[in-house]
Amino acid sequence: MTTESVITSPYRKTGTANGPRTGGTSTYSSLLQQVKDAGLLQRRRGFYWSMFAALVVATAACWVVFALLGDSWFQLIVAGALGVLFTQFAFLSHEAAHRQVFDSRKWNDRAGRWLGTFVVGLSYSWWMNKHTRHHGNPNTVGKDPDIAPDGVVFIPEDAAATTGPMRWLVRHQGWLFFPLLTLEGINLHRHAVTSVLRGVEGKSDRRDRVVEGLMLAARFAIYLPVVFVFLPFGMACAFLGVQLAVFGVMMGASFAPNHKGMPTIAHDAKVDFFSRQVRTSRNIRGGWWVSFLMGGLNYQVEHHLFPSMPRPALKQARLLVRDHCDSLDVPYTETTLLRSYGIVVRYLNRVGLAARDPFDCPMTSELRIS
Repeated sequence: MTTESVITSPYRKTGTANGPRTGGTSTYSSLLQQVKDAGLLQRRRGFYWSMFAALVVATAACWVVFALLGDSWFQLIVAGALGVLFTQFAFLSHEAAHRQVFDSRKWNDRAGRWLGTFVVGLSYSWWMNKHTRHHGNPNTVGKDPDIAPDGVVFIPEDAAATTGPMRWLVRHQGWLFFPLLTLEGINLHRHAVTSVLRGVEGKSDRRDRVVEGLMLAARFAIYLPVVFVFLPFGMACAFLGVQLAVFGVMMGASFAPNHKGMPTIAHDAKVDFFSRQVRTSRNIRGGWWVSFLMGGLNYQVEHHLFPSMPRPALKQARLLVRDHCDSLDVPYTETTLLRSYGIVVRYLNRVGLAARDPFDCPMTSELRIS
């Protein structure tokens, strides 16, 4: 079993931690064949239809309770429940985007867009663009958009470049990380609106912008009037605040533990696919409830190695991947949910040191595959 010491271990450009034993392509190909032989890439439509039906029923129940409660501060419980449910719908959209649900690419895209844009209020096109680049270059400086500055900074060079009030924020960003996540829901909606108005970087599909714009407009035109018509103004604002805060925290708390605090890769480093995905990813232990809370992202190593693998198959794939890593002496990082949050907080605070003294930051040389 690997430990957190893996995070600060030095790595070579290719091969294993102790040097290359076999080519990266053949290493991954042999593992991929084992996964295919075990049937782990086959679609699990029964699981996804059951999950979708359960979420629809739970969402309908929330709105029934909303109608029955009327003018009551207990509505904030309903708001929190909706925040959880919207997160679960976002997970389903994410899985459809990875072609995990249907055989047809068209049906996966349709499902992902309706769930992500109309139900949750995100831009499917923006998410696909950003997430595809992340999967291709996880934790790679200048290539992975998930470590680009966005309120929080993830590499020392960006921390050293901050000025003004932002510099104070970065110095304390580890301790402020979870409070800041309460604003992530608003930030995701902002990105959705911006992508519709300005387009997505590297894409010029006007039809997608029009479709998503109509979906977003319909989503907010239905949701916001219901809240503000049936609740007093102050209570309606509190309702939205709680829903967005819960949604933002759950989304951020699901994605942050997977890569933050793991080694980063220099922009021009040559790292084979298998090493790149395994070394930069962290799994979270905890059983079915962690898998539910994180939408299967607790099996991050397996998800990055096999992005189209359905969520129910990830647990079984973990056994194959761990054995494969052990045979090659490749570090396989896995920890508990609470410990992963501690790692993230410490990592962000250490990155923030660069905002205090950019010439005395240990993070510049640590956690970097070069």
